[in-house]
Amino acid sequence: MTIVGFHASHEQLPPSRLLRAVKQAEEAGFDAAMCSDHFEPWSARQGHSGYAWSWLGAALESTGFPLGVVTAPGQRYHPAIAAQKLATLAEMYPQRFWAALGSGEAINEHVTGDPWPSKEERDARLTETVDVIRRLLAGEEVSVDGRVTVDRARIWSLPDIPPPLLAAAVSTETAREVAAWADGVITVDQPREDLRAFIAAYRDAGGEGPVAVQVHLSWAPTDVEAIEIAHDQWRQSLVPPHLAWELDRPEDFDARTADATPEQVAGTLIASADTGRHLDHLAGIAELGVDRIFLHHVGTKQDAFIDTFGERVLPQLKEAAR
Repeated sequence: MTIVGFHASHEQLPPSRLLRAVKQAEEAGFDAAMCSDHFEPWSARQGHSGYAWSWLGAALESTGFPLGVVTAPGQRYHPAIAAQKLATLAEMYPQRFWAALGSGEAINEHVTGDPWPSKEERDARLTETVDVIRRLLAGEEVSVDGRVTVDRARIWSLPDIPPPLLAAAVSTETAREVAAWADGVITVDQPREDLRAFIAAYRDAGGEGPVAVQVHLSWAPTDVEAIEIAHDQWRQSLVPPHLAWELDRPEDFDARTADATPEQVAGTLIASADTGRHLDHLAGIAELGVDRIFLHHVGTKQDAFIDTFGERVLPQLKEAAR
């Protein structure tokens, strides 16, 4: 059965409000939750970017369902520190915490002052970083001198069971590459045939773990309001992935999308008051064999979305996915 989760967007809400939202999501019937891990928001209009790892401890303590994070170790986070964070949460909350590892985006990583590598170099660095993290989570003392440097690192507080390390990926090429090391894969919603090809690429390359899809959507009592919310909060969705990885300031995304119309933004996600339309779209994703679907309402007011989808979408979606 497909797990239906709630996505907590640190770029859009202060962490205190996100904590209330994730507790409400569990009460409304969501099976799980995940969060982003940004240093800066996508847009100055969003205006937030809390530290995901502090928030995750509070969220795991305040709820009983599984929680995960999409993160990028290797530049902003040294792999030994990333492994220590992962181990601590997994030890405190056994079999409830997971992380999806990606190669990162300049908007979050430029703060170190280090040069921003090419995509090919970032992918190679991620592979080395994952190896270091897995060895540390297995209790080894690790020293390496490659794209990442580690000197005699050892994690002393280890969980009995290491947390699953999924891969964050968008393209079929990346899905194919990460199958060798990932315990699962998470991607963003894409046109149906593209998503089908993504899943096939991961499975054909030997990927056996769960496939998760993060779905951005906009819901409000009227279509006009749903579209207005998307236009205000999520117009960076018009920036193509290869460019979104390279821009390094919220102002850059705002400048690139300054002339975007509400209709253009609405073309990148489902923006509708009709919960039936949302349900049909989500059921179509589940039919592809997706194991986990995480819903991200791109508005800043989460309460009504959580309650409405808890009542009108989740039960029907879970039944359809059964």
